[in-house]
Amino acid sequence: MTSILQREEIQEKISEIKDADILVGIPSYNNARTIGHVVKAVQIGIAKYFPDRKSVLVNSDGGSTDGTMEVVKNTTIDDSQSILLLHRVEPIYKIATPYHGIPGKGSAFRTIFEIASVLHVKACAVVDSDLRSITPEWIELLIKPVIEGNFDYVAPLYHRHKYDGTITNSIIYPLTRALYGKQVRQPIGGDFGFSGKLADFYLTKDVWETDVARYGIDIWMTTSAVANNFKIAQAFLGAKIHDPKDPGEDLSSMLYQVVGATFNLMETYSFMWKEIVQSEPVITCGFQYAVGLEPVSVNLERMIDKFKLGISELMGIWKGFLPEDIVHFLQKAGWLQKEEFIIPDNVWARIIYCFAIAAHKNLLNREHLLKSLTPLYLGKVASFVIQTLESSGQEVEEKIESLCISFEKEKDFLINNWD
Repeated sequence: MTSILQREEIQEKISEIKDADILVGIPSYNNARTIGHVVKAVQIGIAKYFPDRKSVLVNSDGGSTDGTMEVVKNTTIDDSQSILLLHRVEPIYKIATPYHGIPGKGSAFRTIFEIASVLHVKACAVVDSDLRSITPEWIELLIKPVIEGNFDYVAPLYHRHKYDGTITNSIIYPLTRALYGKQVRQPIGGDFGFSGKLADFYLTKDVWETDVARYGIDIWMTTSAVANNFKIAQAFLGAKIHDPKDPGEDLSSMLYQVVGATFNLMETYSFMWKEIVQSEPVITCGFQYAVGLEPVSVNLERMIDKFKLGISELMGIWKGFLPEDIVHFLQKAGWLQKEEFIIPDNVWARIIYCFAIAAHKNLLNREHLLKSLTPLYLGKVASFVIQTLESSGQEVEEKIESLCISFEKEKDFLINNWD
């Protein structure tokens, strides 16, 4: 594949810059409406908190047709000097370029890593292009731990509505925490800080023609950093508010992509996670404070109906790899009324581990297997909603903590049945 760095205009820009201290990357695809705000926040963050550092903003674009790259090129902070106490010593360079390769966020990130590597940058960050809640302080919080604390990877920590991020809360966070032993609360958050050394490491991995390039880059970055013993922290960024996703999007496809990427990483790092006994906290940077959150509506009846439909239509598939006691439990749950509907944490942990084992052993078509998880996931989310309808944010976090502990307690089941 032709490297983006072989393009003449990119070579000229890199020759002009030569090297840099800081790089902030923004992957994009048709984000003209929101990316101007993100670019301005990034530029102010660099100017305000790193006035004497040579810095580069890189927009890695997936072929936008709405003028996204033009917005990036034309967005300046000339009208924002009133909030800057120090005059900028170094200019902020800007590179806006389409990426090459498989369409997807991972290919966009590869371009960012390549430019970071050739410029020998010390610290990098990537932020989503549809963020409405980003502030200049995010750049300080993601970059400063790398420059001053010698951290290699800074994951984001957000406050989110209790029913936002349910795939993370019910599957990805408990599973990755139990597997790799680090309590990284938002392993697929989308906004990260990392060292130049870690960017170089990512480039050595032969994943750029795989599904990591399409999707799964966030969990791949987090897991690769943790599993290879890079120094990890997380930074509290406040609220994450971004463009609402298409409500008509196929949930089973999203679940297939995210869970599939997580299961793939279990294959890569099985030698490591089998030795991890329990999890430990990671250092959190930034002052944590209460934030206003946009409400997330949930249709409880619809989730339970889809769970029950799955019980009637997919039990023949599940019986091939779920233990008899869990099959029996699910059959009974299919008849429960909403008021008594619950999927206990230990049962849910075993279900996820059974799906991981079935994927590992190729017991049936991988896509069919993972998409058949959707009604069970909806059942677990419905159970969680019923239990937390009157709960505060803190009480919900305690409930998620209990789920994580169940995943850690049930991990022996995974290890004993993996091989």
